[in-house]
This record gives sequence, structure tokens and C-alpha cells, in this order.
Amino acid sequence: MPNHPQFPHDQDIIYLNHAGVGPWPKCASEAVQAFASECASRGAADYPNWITVETRLRQRLSRIMGVRHEEDIALIPNTSAGLSIIAFGLDWQPGDEVVINDQEFPSNRWVWQALEKRFGVKVKQVCLDSAPTPEDALISALTAKTRILPVSSVQYGSGLRMDLERLGSACHERGIIFCVDAIQSLGALRFASDYASCIVADGHKWMLGPEGLGAMYISPALRERLNLHQFGWHMVEHLGDFKRDNWQPAQSARRFEPGSPNLLGAHALEASLRLIEQTGIDEIERDVLANAQLNFEMAQQRDFELVTPTSTTRHAGIATFRIPDIDPEQLLAELRNGGVACAERCGGIRFSAHFYNTRQDLGQAWQRLDECVDRLRD
Repeated sequence: MPNHPQFPHDQDIIYLNHAGVGPWPKCASEAVQAFASECASRGAADYPNWITVETRLRQRLSRIMGVRHEEDIALIPNTSAGLSIIAFGLDWQPGDEVVINDQEFPSNRWVWQALEKRFGVKVKQVCLDSAPTPEDALISALTAKTRILPVSSVQYGSGLRMDLERLGSACHERGIIFCVDAIQSLGALRFASDYASCIVADGHKWMLGPEGLGAMYISPALRERLNLHQFGWHMVEHLGDFKRDNWQPAQSARRFEPGSPNLLGAHALEASLRLIEQTGIDEIERDVLANAQLNFEMAQQRDFELVTPTSTTRHAGIATFRIPDIDPEQLLAELRNGGVACAERCGGIRFSAHFYNTRQDLGQAWQRLDECVDRLRD
């Protein structure tokens, strides 16, 4: 039951599923309502103001992604769309390799596996537990034929936080493209990956935005190498010059945005990111990590099996745990009926608390979990 004024949830809901779909803050809801009212009363008469909001959104996204120039940010429908732009934009040769891992969300596995039949690409799936560290497992799989290493900054199920600096450095030394799915980091943690050639994330998790709008960073060097497969009025250099015959793709990342922008989503996400910036990412990270640690302690007190690493450098906001002799799907159903929003992952329950969740929230969530477990064991 959060007491943050921007999150006036129903009193019977404890929301611990930010790694799934995050709730909107009040400011995002208000921004959408104002936009809808304007559209109903004035249509697109104030369209230039809408573009100003979109520009502010790109600026905020560039800061939260640790990118210098907003021109390097493309607005995309979702993470899968961004990864597909990259995967199918590269010039592949038979025998080229992609190294993925066994803990990735399907968006960051299936898109690469789709290259195998079409281009003869070899996709190597690495078990992250097969070496002393996950990074050792991935780096040892890199060869002279490896073209790209796609990896999530934080694994969606286990909550494992990857050492992006080490992986990026290894890719940089070998001339390999380093592609980061940052959806489980942005909005929760300070983010920087100096060696990333591309960063992709939807806005509907820790960034507290709507589904259907995300961001993609493509380095200028890689941007020029990617083949385009979608074309339209919005992705050209001279935007708005509809009579031009000798059109060219935009030099900026807007070249990956073929058609009309999602301005309703832009109003919502811009407002959410404004709240994140006003709160401060340092403060948010501190609270997110503290909430995760509290969840770890609660699980350990009950002798539950922790799936998520407890080292501060190895986790973000996810806390996944298994309960002996309890079916996780049945428990999830009980928890949802009891007003605890969470998820089932890795054969256990995943709690993912954001910065605004209080110790009282978490204490009540665990009390409700205890009650659910008692009912299932009776």
C-alpha cells in the first residue's frame, strides 16, 4: 500500500510486478487525460506542441540510457521490434555466429534463432552456470566468427545482473557488436555501457510508462551498417518535404521510425521519466536495491530457496525464490487473489519492488504470502 502521492493504488493492492508491467504514476495518467481532452476539443491544431513533448522524451531517454546525443535515440514500439531491426539489418554470411544464453527472455533468443534458417547463421546458446561467472561462460564462447553478443543487463527470471563493463570490453577487443537489452535496468538503476553498440528497452517496466513505446540506441558507426527494411514519410532526412524525389534516410536514429509517432504514448512516458529524473536515479537505485535486499531477508528467514543472487553487484530489483512443496502457479493465483501483484518465474515467485514501495508494503506482502502458503499446505 504505497504512500507515495504519485502512486495512489487501490488500498487492497500491493504492486510487486515492476519487472513485468509497471503501473503508471499519477503524472502519466494526467498527461494522457490532458492529451485526450485536447485531441477531442482541438484535434491536431497544436501538433507542434506534441513534437516538443516528443523531443523532451528523447532527451530524457538519452540521459537515462547514458547516451550523449538525443539524435542517437530511436522511438520503437517495443524491445522485440528494436532487436529485430538490428538482427535483420546486419549483412550476414553463412557461418557467422551469434552467442546467446539460456536465461534470456524469448525476445532476446528467438529473434537470433530466426536467423539460422534464413541466413545460415550459427546461434550458440550458452549456459550461464557452466563457468565460474556468467561472463566467463559467455566470453569463452566468443570466436573469430562471432558477430554479435546480445545480452540482457538483468535476467528477467533469476534477476541476475550482468557485468556489462566486462562483456562490453571483451566485445570491443574482438570487434564484436555488443547489444544490450536494458529493459530490467532503465528506471531502476544507473545505467552506463560505454562499449554497447546498441541498447534496447521498452518503457513499460521500471520506467513506469505505457506498453507500446520504447527506445533504441544505435551507435553512429553501426547505424550506417544496418540495412533498412521499413520505409515511410517519417524516417527521411528532410522531414516534412513531401514533394522531394531524391529523399534519403535520416542521418539520425529517426531512420528507424518509418511512420507516424506514438504521441499518446510519448506524453505518458515523458511524464514518467520526468518523475524519475525529479526523484533522482541515485535515490531510486538505492531504494530499489534496499527493497530487493529486504525481500531476500524475508525469504531467508523462511528458509526459502533464493534464485536471485544477493550480492549488490549481482542483482537489481528482482527477488525470485522457491518454496518447498508448493506449486508456484497455485501460489501465484492465491497471491493475486490476495491482492499481491507479482509473477511466477524459474519455478518460484518473483517479487519486483520499485523505489516507492515501502517496508510496510513488503511486510504486508510477505504476511499475505504466509497466509497463502498456509492455505495451500492445509
